[in-house]
Amino acid sequence: MQPLLIYDGRCGFCRIWIDYWKRLTGDRIDFAPSQEVGSRFPQIPAGAFAQAVQLVRPDGSVASGARAVFETLGREGIYESSSFIAAFTEGAYRFIAKRRSFFYWLTRLTFGKRIEPARFALTQWLFLRVLAAIYIVAFASLAVQVTGLLGEHGISPAHDFLGRVGTSLGWMRFWAAPSLFWINSTDKILVGAAWMGVGLGAVLFIGRLERLALVLLYVLYLSFSLAGQEFLSFQWDALLLETGFLAIFFGHTIVTQRTIAWLFRWLAFRLYFLSGFVKLASGDPNWRSLSALDFHYWTQPLPTVVAWYADKLPRGFQHFSTFMVLAIELGAPFLIFMPRRIRFFGAGLLLSLEALIFLTGNYTFFNLLAAAITLFLFDDQALRGLVWTPRRVREWLMAEPARTGRAGRLAAAALTLLILPLGLARIFENIRGGLPEPMETLARYSSPFQVVNSYGLFAVMTTERLEIVIEGSDDGQQWRAYEFPYKPGDVNRAPRWAAPHQPRLDWQMWFAALGDYRTNPWFVAFVERLLEGSPEVVALLEKNPFPDHPPHYIRAVTYDYKFSTWEERRRTGAWWHREPHGEYLPPVGFRSTASRY
Repeated sequence: MQPLLIYDGRCGFCRIWIDYWKRLTGDRIDFAPSQEVGSRFPQIPAGAFAQAVQLVRPDGSVASGARAVFETLGREGIYESSSFIAAFTEGAYRFIAKRRSFFYWLTRLTFGKRIEPARFALTQWLFLRVLAAIYIVAFASLAVQVTGLLGEHGISPAHDFLGRVGTSLGWMRFWAAPSLFWINSTDKILVGAAWMGVGLGAVLFIGRLERLALVLLYVLYLSFSLAGQEFLSFQWDALLLETGFLAIFFGHTIVTQRTIAWLFRWLAFRLYFLSGFVKLASGDPNWRSLSALDFHYWTQPLPTVVAWYADKLPRGFQHFSTFMVLAIELGAPFLIFMPRRIRFFGAGLLLSLEALIFLTGNYTFFNLLAAAITLFLFDDQALRGLVWTPRRVREWLMAEPARTGRAGRLAAAALTLLILPLGLARIFENIRGGLPEPMETLARYSSPFQVVNSYGLFAVMTTERLEIVIEGSDDGQQWRAYEFPYKPGDVNRAPRWAAPHQPRLDWQMWFAALGDYRTNPWFVAFVERLLEGSPEVVALLEKNPFPDHPPHYIRAVTYDYKFSTWEERRRTGAWWHREPHGEYLPPVGFRSTASRY
């Protein structure tokens, strides 16, 4: 009464794939080994069962080989669509059938002994918990800094920035800078919005109103990103927005799960591959000569104490490590699209790289977010025994996913047609330095929403570390230094651990040292706030040498910093060695020394 697929029961390769096809077809097809049922079908020569699978249709007719496989899986339309496809697939089937022993071991190596239809319900559930935690950290970190950075008396007030954008762009400002803070950007609103983000992250973490929470989290973080100017223009801010946007489209149907999993793999590919590509494409001799890690540990923005010890490893090991970084970033991304066990190996390489970066550098939530995206290189079968879930959630995850309706398929296709070409545009942009007009237009109109971005840190390795030390004085003769909570200052203070929190002012000070105050207007505004004694800005610092009144004068000088040697550390206790370098900002002050408060 229904089709019967007959296969060689002694063939291990056949048994693995037949078991997989049973899961795909449900009760639509019957399966039986030829050793048990072959004698019932005298119209099929006995030797045919050893050469190819045989599909006996309800009317008694028989299909074999590739044709039988396509019909079994309900894809006969593909087979019949072209004589070339039919001929090619039959040839491929015969090639594999003659080498079943080899392909058995290849299947074991790449897929394992048991193949299951790819499902991503557990992967999706775990990812959302990690994403929720990252959102909580990102918003909480911002909440304790936002008034000092973007508030009315902060370094770069959001209200003033949005006012300038509105004046120059008119009604187009809502597209060029889509932010909720056009409505109101007072200090209370900024702080309240940040803590609202923390609350929404908690709602997402416990699994309530997930899609609504994801939409609101994306909109809130996009609003901060656009109003935050240079203080929220880091690559991990863009990555969080792109990740959060994709997560909005999570669903529980088969097509939705697989589409979103594939798009996250596409994001992982772009993130890692571009990170490696820009290093070589920049022409920086330190990457090409494998000497980049001779400098990286102490020249990176905010090293951890682990970086001090990593810097003391032998130079040969540093060069080997540089080679491995490039090899993993350029090679492992291509394993993302390989069969599952090879893909798992690639995921292991990428996760190991992220762990090492996390240990040696304070890159906020970047490494956690990159690791979370890499989760989609796994499937439910791989994670099932590793991830604990509540019983209620476990029962829901084990349920058969719903079939995807027409609307769901169209939505998945539309999302893919948006994300795929935009991602290709970003890759093309890095390789060619420009885009063809249609791609340029698409990228330009979508860029304010940051749904697809370009990535790549440390394209050019810095080989020296200039640290800006800000000093204040009441008389222009005696100068006292301000101390930042995380960036190097006091040479006897060990590098501190900040991640996943991001001290955004400390980070910007590293970038400021790469130029001068004329190219960093925010730095001049920062000095002005210190002269005013702005409590919101002073709160961003660890040590204020003028607790009773703001200084009359401010200056900024630079020092050349390097990690201390083993001998210096034993002799002086210092973690850093520094030498005077020059003046960054000459002494400045208000004509009136009275505080503006």
